[in-house]
Amino acid sequence: MHVQLNHPSRSIEIKGPKRAKELLRELNLLVEAHLVIRGDELVTEDEMLSDKDQIEIRPVISGG
Repeated sequence: MHVQLNHPSRSIEIKGPKRAKELLRELNLLVEAHLVIRGDELVTEDEMLSDKDQIEIRPVISGG
């Protein structure tokens, strides 16, 4: 699957299928601190991602 990461911005290819939380762990990212987006849809940590998916990972940002 094609994975676009932000902060810092970079693109990588990852073999699937795997769950969103497995992808984050493989990239050493905290599940609670990142959003996984497939196309235009936010996916849950238990959803399966396939080799053909276009994935974007964004950090969760909060503020007041």
